[in-house]
Amino acid sequence: MRLLLNLIWFFFGGLWLAIGYFLFGVIACLLIVTIPFGIASFRMGAYALWPFGKAVVDKPGAGVGSALMNVIWFVIAGVWLAIGHVTTAIAQAITIIGIPLAVANLKMIPVTCFPFGKDIVDASRLPVGYRPLHSF
Repeated sequence: MRLLLNLIWFFFGGLWLAIGYFLFGVIACLLIVTIPFGIASFRMGAYALWPFGKAVVDKPGAGVGSALMNVIWFVIAGVWLAIGHVTTAIAQAITIIGIPLAVANLKMIPVTCFPFGKDIVDASRLPVGYRPLHSF
């Protein structure tokens, strides 16, 4: 089922979202100071490309540095990427089949806006009873 959802997601929005993340990642990696933003963008791009079967969890040891990076990220890229997610969700919600994809798209917005201090893992690797921040 995850494979089917991922394939539908890929063709009806995931590819374009991932291209947006990868494009920002390349731009961010041009300057040495912004390489952490580029790495976060590549990580989010991979998540946006194939999200079903993944879960977002808190990264242990994230502190003030992650919070500061999240504020900078939100101002520079997070708002624009969130707008991309909302736009894609609206387009997906036009059809009955696309409504679950639109909901999944909207669930990605919190980690899109604040990716530092979060980790994206396979949902199958989570311990039994562990509740991730969100998963698909």
